[in-house]
Amino acid sequence: MTMMVGRRRVGKTTLLKNAFKSTPVLYFFVARKNEVLLCEEFSQEISNGLGIPVGSYASFAELFRAVMQLSLRMNFTLIIDEFQEFRNINSSVFSDMQNIWDSAKDNSKINLVLCGSIYSMMKRIFENSKEPLFGRITARMIVKPFATDTIKEIVSDHNPKYSNEDLLAFYMVTGGVAKYIEHLVNKKAFTSKAILGAIFQEGSSFIDEGRNVLIDEFGKDYGNYFSILSLIASSKSERGQIEGILNMDVGGHLERLEKEYDIIKRNRPFGAKEGSRSIKYKIEDNFLNFWFRFIYKYRSAVEIGNLDYVRNIVERDYETYSGIILEKYFRTVMTESKEFSDIQGYWNSKGENEIDIVAINDVEKRLVFCEVKRNLRRINLKELENKSQGIVLGYPKFSVVYKGLSLDNM
Repeated sequence: MTMMVGRRRVGKTTLLKNAFKSTPVLYFFVARKNEVLLCEEFSQEISNGLGIPVGSYASFAELFRAVMQLSLRMNFTLIIDEFQEFRNINSSVFSDMQNIWDSAKDNSKINLVLCGSIYSMMKRIFENSKEPLFGRITARMIVKPFATDTIKEIVSDHNPKYSNEDLLAFYMVTGGVAKYIEHLVNKKAFTSKAILGAIFQEGSSFIDEGRNVLIDEFGKDYGNYFSILSLIASSKSERGQIEGILNMDVGGHLERLEKEYDIIKRNRPFGAKEGSRSIKYKIEDNFLNFWFRFIYKYRSAVEIGNLDYVRNIVERDYETYSGIILEKYFRTVMTESKEFSDIQGYWNSKGENEIDIVAINDVEKRLVFCEVKRNLRRINLKELENKSQGIVLGYPKFSVVYKGLSLDNM
């Protein structure tokens, strides 16, 4: 029993449909509909996929029991996609499956893959000790967006003469998420101008995308979550700032956004202890950050169809915003290099002396300080050296490197 989880549009279904070649594959998609109708669809899938008629069932539990009986004599893969949706259809499915699985799995030849895109629900179903399927999975896969090297390869395949500005815009909007890349490839949008054109054209699927991806996650309280995420995307990244603007306590919301929904990440300055109060929050997902910063924030203009107005704001703020994304790009590249034991930013208790990237390798005793600017000429390594002195004193036996990173280094 494998649990697979990943944000919507990341390519889980495509991956699963292409991963299994040597055994027959059954694919069940759990849509929000009547359980009897779902069972009808699934019975038809079994007949088509295995060539065995299994009759009709009124409950998924009985159908699953029949599948497990088949698996005692046949080897096949069963993929159940959007598995968490059973919670909305019939939540007793999970305990029924547990009983059937426990009694049949030891003699079964099934490869069962349970896939979901609502991170918080999937986590609860399989990792909460009070849930019936707790402790049942034998493998856990988290499907993540493409790495920076793969994004470069895709851009290069379609636009061999791409500039670093084009690459940054492509990364800024897609963050490596397969579906967004596919959209831009289909639109032949590989320059920064064409990418913004694809997002802000009439009928663009990007406009409602943030709402479509998250509304099921957050349920009725989505308004408060959306407001918090919009502020974080606009660089109001400290809890006190957010509470001051919204005039409400957001501690519980921030904790759930981080630990349950896996949408934001808490950043503390390099060297700060785990319990440090000097915390800034960031949205991990590039597209969602862009969506909350520009599309949700200016939703009044979006709702009256004035997409040109929003596009003009993006173009006005492009240098500043893409500079922040450039810093994230280099952090991601450094993370993917597997060279460092920790990579953080730095700021002192007054929020001053900011350093974009501080990376450490404890084994090789190396410290790397980076200043990131779009324009190489605006980088001042002497100033970076001065800002770092307090940190360097705490690591007397470490070699220290200072780097300037700009668009030229992408």
